[in-house]
Amino acid sequence: MKSTRGARSRRAVVQCLPAEQELGENTMTSARYRRCNRWHFLAAGLVLAGLTACGGSGDAGSALGLVLPPAPPPTDTSGAQDLACDDSMKTGFAPDANTSVLLARTFRKGDPLLLSGTATPATPIAQSDLCLVKLIVGPGHAGPSDAPSTTAGIGIEIWLPAKVAWNRKIHLIGGTGWAGGTQTSPNAISFSPLASPWDVAGVEGAVSATTDTGHTMSNGDFLMNADGTVNTVGWSEFSERGIHDMTLKTKALAKAYYGADAKYTYWHGSSTGGRQGLKQAQAYPGDFDGIIASSPAIHWTRFNTATLYGQLITQRDLGGVAMSIAQVNAVSAAALNACDMVGGKHLGYLIDPSQCAYDPQQDPQVLCTGSGGSNTDATTCVSSAQARSLVKVWYGPTRDGSVPAPATDTGYAVGLAGPRLWYGYPRGATLATSPFGGGAILGPVNPQTLATDTIALIRQDPTFATPSFLNATGNGADGWKNLTYADLGATFDRGIALQAAFGNINTDNPDLTAFQARGGKLITFVGQSDDLIPHQGVLQYYTAVANQLNAALKSPPADTFAAANSFYKLYLVPGMGHYGTNGTVNADANPPVPSEALKYAMLTDWVEKGIEPGRVDVTSAATSTAPAKSQPFCVYPLKATYQSGDAFAAASYACR
Repeated sequence: MKSTRGARSRRAVVQCLPAEQELGENTMTSARYRRCNRWHFLAAGLVLAGLTACGGSGDAGSALGLVLPPAPPPTDTSGAQDLACDDSMKTGFAPDANTSVLLARTFRKGDPLLLSGTATPATPIAQSDLCLVKLIVGPGHAGPSDAPSTTAGIGIEIWLPAKVAWNRKIHLIGGTGWAGGTQTSPNAISFSPLASPWDVAGVEGAVSATTDTGHTMSNGDFLMNADGTVNTVGWSEFSERGIHDMTLKTKALAKAYYGADAKYTYWHGSSTGGRQGLKQAQAYPGDFDGIIASSPAIHWTRFNTATLYGQLITQRDLGGVAMSIAQVNAVSAAALNACDMVGGKHLGYLIDPSQCAYDPQQDPQVLCTGSGGSNTDATTCVSSAQARSLVKVWYGPTRDGSVPAPATDTGYAVGLAGPRLWYGYPRGATLATSPFGGGAILGPVNPQTLATDTIALIRQDPTFATPSFLNATGNGADGWKNLTYADLGATFDRGIALQAAFGNINTDNPDLTAFQARGGKLITFVGQSDDLIPHQGVLQYYTAVANQLNAALKSPPADTFAAANSFYKLYLVPGMGHYGTNGTVNADANPPVPSEALKYAMLTDWVEKGIEPGRVDVTSAATSTAPAKSQPFCVYPLKATYQSGDAFAAASYACR
């Protein structure tokens, strides 16, 4: 999922400890994971440009955060089809009638990675010899040539390391948002928000790939046919077939190119990529040996519909007048200040947001004098109605717009009851920019288009979307502004009812028994300050997985999550937002967040060496305005519990 938020500046690094230091029983030791990361996000897409390894030399290995293994032994190519990385591959690789090679291009070490145009200082450079192959997998979806739903098929971009450099692994990268891309373009190389597949191939030595899941669109109008009906082909490709076909074709190409099957196949995704990974575990359990499914965008129609709740509150409760960023940030900061105290220090982020019952309706320091408060700053104070609006956003959408008092229900419990439709957003999160968009939390303009597009698709009426949604029956006309709370509830229900037509996009099937039986391993990290996908939805899914497994056992373990934990580890990350950022309104919160290199090392060690992940201690880098902070991440349902000592030190916490 792509947030509307621009670049965030917080960096965090995995703590580099002496190799001999022990962190305790069931703890990840630095001997195995002695690495750190440096994030560089492009504001337009939160595109990860690189990760830096601890003590790295600045080469591509350090840029990826990869601890490079010894050079692999030469791959036995005796069984290869002698495929060359040139136009001859268009006839040399034909795994089935639906698959065509669009392009095969060789890049030598040091070449700029361009298919057209002139290199600039920002152009990535090949770190070793590489082969790029672009595929298209039909049959696509017929229709008018100018319709967003009309496509030729699924585009796939595969990056192959040199034949002598392959490490016998396939390491595939997930998508973001609507997951469209330029994989079919002969003039463009596709970028990923998580990691660069060309560096996965060129530095790690694994075959890597990405897919456009059957479309080039950056919004959801491709999922509506030109006549306004549901594009079931598009939903299927977006939901699951695009990923499955990419996996099958990548495996087939690797075998044909190198003459040997891959030993291990891994999925690595966050947000939409996290949802894609879970879908593969559910629907195609034989595809992957290990899956990283971070911040997964599961419950797609549920959370996307719920994301519009803030705008409806503006329209229904605040007369269409949006709160300002300053107002929202002031109240969010007050929530942090009220709940972030640990060991006598303000931590800067909430270590357990479920314990925060802050209520701005009862806080005179944020209420304007006209609402009985003491705040005389007209730029930051809020009225009683505005304070209640924030409480409603934190609690989550209801069918009638109601909200209980935080003193009786904070909204963090896993499970929904009464009129409640879905979960709300964490206190202290950066709600001014995402998920509500428009420059203000409850803004009447520029809502999160993932929400409005989803609502238009559910209601099969394009006019409910913003004007960026195009269809022959009518374009988006911001019809979402006229929805009532009851309308939102009905849309929520209809989205669930349409799951079969939508390719079961919610990806909430808890039956992972086949993936478990084949020895697959899963790891999920999710931020507890995620301002786009409420983490309680992930907890709901994980609980359902555990219950499904236990129901099949004759003697279920006393620990509800023991069976699930045997192959699926879930980590909650305090203070982390979407895509591994500081998710709080406090710019100096500096919460530790896990790097992608750390996650991948955990997964590969588990799959290949049988080293089961446990407690993970991570340290953020000190900045000019914030000290370094270390924090343990615990395997759910355990959580970091302060014991004594420095609140900024991981050693002061136990997993309880």
